[in-house]
Amino acid sequence: MADFPELTTTSESPDDVSRSEVDRLNALVDSYRSAARLHGMRSDGLQGEIAHLRYLMSLREKSLSWRITFPLRGIRALSLGRLPDGQPFSALPERLKTAWRREGMLLPLHMMRRRLAKRPSLPAKARPIERPSTVPGPIGAEAPASGAVPIRKARTSYDEAVYDDTPQTIPVGSARQFLIIAELSLRQCAKYRVWQKREMLERLGWRVQVVDWRDTDAAMSALQWCAQVIFYRTPGFESVMGLVQEAHRLKLRPWWEVDDLIFDADQYRQNGNLVSLPRSEQATLLFGVKIFRACMLACGRAIASTDALADAMRQAGVDDVQVIENALDGETLSAADDIRATIRPRDDGRIVMLYGSGTNTHDADFRQAAEGLVAAMQAEPRLCLRIVGELTVPRELAIFGDRIETIAGMSYRAYLALLADADIALAPLEPTLFNDAKSNIKYLEAASVDVASVCSPRAAFRVIMCDGTNGMMADTPAQWRDAVLALARDSDRRAAIGREARIDVLARYAPEAVAVDQVRPALGVPPAGDRKDVFRALMANVYFAPRSFGGATLVVEEMCRRLQARGLDIGVFTSRPHLHGRANGTLRYDVDGISVLSAIIPPDYDQVAYLDNPKLAEYFGAWLDAFQPDIVHIHALQGLGTALLRLCQERSVPYAITLHDAWWLCDRQFMVRGDGKYCFQTRIDLRVCQECLPGARHLQDRATLMRQALMGASLLISPSESHRALYLANGVAPERIVVNRNGFTWPARPRAPRPAGAPLRFGFVGGTEAVKGYPLIRKAFERLERADWELVLVDNKLNLGFHSIDVAAWSVKGKIRVVPAYTSETMDDFFDSIDVMLFPSQWKESYGLTVREALARDVWVVTTAPGGQAEDVRDGINGTHIPLAASEPAFFQAIEALLDDRERFVAGYVNPHKDDLPDFDTQAEELERLLKMAAQLTPQAKMAPLTC
Repeated sequence: MADFPELTTTSESPDDVSRSEVDRLNALVDSYRSAARLHGMRSDGLQGEIAHLRYLMSLREKSLSWRITFPLRGIRALSLGRLPDGQPFSALPERLKTAWRREGMLLPLHMMRRRLAKRPSLPAKARPIERPSTVPGPIGAEAPASGAVPIRKARTSYDEAVYDDTPQTIPVGSARQFLIIAELSLRQCAKYRVWQKREMLERLGWRVQVVDWRDTDAAMSALQWCAQVIFYRTPGFESVMGLVQEAHRLKLRPWWEVDDLIFDADQYRQNGNLVSLPRSEQATLLFGVKIFRACMLACGRAIASTDALADAMRQAGVDDVQVIENALDGETLSAADDIRATIRPRDDGRIVMLYGSGTNTHDADFRQAAEGLVAAMQAEPRLCLRIVGELTVPRELAIFGDRIETIAGMSYRAYLALLADADIALAPLEPTLFNDAKSNIKYLEAASVDVASVCSPRAAFRVIMCDGTNGMMADTPAQWRDAVLALARDSDRRAAIGREARIDVLARYAPEAVAVDQVRPALGVPPAGDRKDVFRALMANVYFAPRSFGGATLVVEEMCRRLQARGLDIGVFTSRPHLHGRANGTLRYDVDGISVLSAIIPPDYDQVAYLDNPKLAEYFGAWLDAFQPDIVHIHALQGLGTALLRLCQERSVPYAITLHDAWWLCDRQFMVRGDGKYCFQTRIDLRVCQECLPGARHLQDRATLMRQALMGASLLISPSESHRALYLANGVAPERIVVNRNGFTWPARPRAPRPAGAPLRFGFVGGTEAVKGYPLIRKAFERLERADWELVLVDNKLNLGFHSIDVAAWSVKGKIRVVPAYTSETMDDFFDSIDVMLFPSQWKESYGLTVREALARDVWVVTTAPGGQAEDVRDGINGTHIPLAASEPAFFQAIEALLDDRERFVAGYVNPHKDDLPDFDTQAEELERLLKMAAQLTPQAKMAPLTC
């Protein structure tokens, strides 16, 4: 094991600690200011680009030539089998289908969308699901490895790989997280089934998140870090069914909940209120029944508000149905107590009956009581009727003139105050199964303010009401007349029934009672503790399996597996591509028992979002809550953004950074200029950087972000001494940065014998990037005037489905082969096929995995020096050093010298220094010690600024 410097916090006086904390907070504020300026630049740039494009489009479309040639363009496009916009004509059916889906799954729903804003039975509009047409390959956030990328296991697609690796466990913090994906536009429904449910679940110890079902991306993300989920009143639109499918993939066993019989067409038709609606709206609502039923059956479990509704769900095909009634909640009880304390008896002699109607779909219900109310009002002149909300008042009540008062909808508290001012509350309902499935909300609300109720004897009312004791029941006109008159003419009885109703309702429907008696048996309680006796480390890297791309990714994956095997609990935060037909939120999956959360990152041309992304930080924050790490280990952060680190600092979560490259210091990441040459800066001078990037306005703010991010780290880790020296030269204190050399995949077998008579075989795995030396290699081999050689070029893009290396234009005398990147299974075969590994990197590499892989397999290495890539190469013993500053002539000379010394390899060359090389197990053992140490350290308060 390597010797590390002692990492301890410095003993400070109280004044020193205070100054240190002030410095830390000031640096954090500076970081936020720089981030704000960067996003301002981004916004200005995007707005300017949009304005310019609109201007160009307007010029084009206003031009005479454009208008005149429009018919000709259309005819020409059709003759070529294309639509006027250039799309193939064959795409028209799919585009129409997509358009219909965007309107609400099928064409008839286009009509429904216009109507539903007024209807309580269906949500107003389905948000169209995003449909990316392609799945992009890896972007240039992380340079390819110092060699080809070992692919863990070939899969048909990223989608398939993720869905094959279904999470087996719920992160410890997620075990207490409850999610409700809900229809929130129906205010009363949301109050009683969503916000009330949240209150009761929180009483039981759950953390509850509520998301509108239309916000598909947010709902998809929230599913990744919850233990249970309820879909409340959600329709079976494609976007919602995708969420249900995702819930099943995550083994959440979703619930579907409703408080209305909107999933049974036959029973829905019995609802007399439908008659009052136009035929077109009736058809729309009945069509909606099918999609609600589809969603309910897809979930497989259901929650009902009444026993009758639960029975209907079981008859529809759902076996597991729980009943949780509508109840009172903190808002209602608080408002009721305030109102009861301030209400004063009226002195106008009137006796007020109140009927609350949420929508105009209650006309048929009200008619159940209308005849009896007319008779009662004729018999008792003091009776008045107050109607709150939408209702078509029956003509027979018109004779009472101003004794009938209609009031538009209002806030819930205002409605409750009006109810408390009344003497009698009315709750008539038609005698149908549809209404037997309804809850007794009207009775509960009246009882909360001591008001006596007259209700139809529907199932939910019979559960709590005792006729004549805590309320009155009426079914026929005569019963309605007699019940109303009995209460109107006996104020003492009226008051006694109101008081008794409140006592009984509080006993059964108070939040505590429902939470304990109904919610807990149905939904359970969260685990008692959030923590386990295990050290948790959360890794953040731009790529992770199955999107294995780049040397840093290989190291991260290997460290995760080995640390997990050593008893640590490892989680990962990484990126993912857009997936066709799936929402763009986060996705959680398992890799070898490691919990991975993946999010879509911005494209690499969006430089600011690539550097600092508040949306990614939001997802990361949720993952912090779910995984509850002891430390966060940052690797390649490009695209994920530095906002993640500010979040760690705000939450006092320690983090360590492995510095895989110079991204933290250089906007070009590898300190290579636009001409492909190394810039040779040691201490970064932003004035030099500005000359390299003359159009960049963000360098100073970028430097502030990076400096503050490094300053906030508990520990910085370098893979090599030379790379550590770069950061030391830029203000990092020696005691805060240590070396943890990267391991690599050692050979699984001895090297195969070299084929007799084979030419000297060179290999290069750096792709076509100038920074890796590809142009240098081409120049050198085209310059050779001999043919006794073979060059094997690895094209690592072939594993992504396309090629990037074309040697057809090369003018050489020897042989060139282009092969795909090797895998962990084929690595030994690849190195058996070469004698010399070429590594003419044009920057001081932080490490160089391929160099170590080659050295371990008795392959000679030609590499630039200095840099991390050359630290294990002994010049003239197991490889050749060429100068980084003037590598072109030296590189050519090194190749010729090896060709002249071909017998060295024919005789069977063996690297004498293989025992000095590290392996992944050694690296993991050291890294475990470092992370546990860093979790206890306080970050440094100051770091020297870069030169402005």
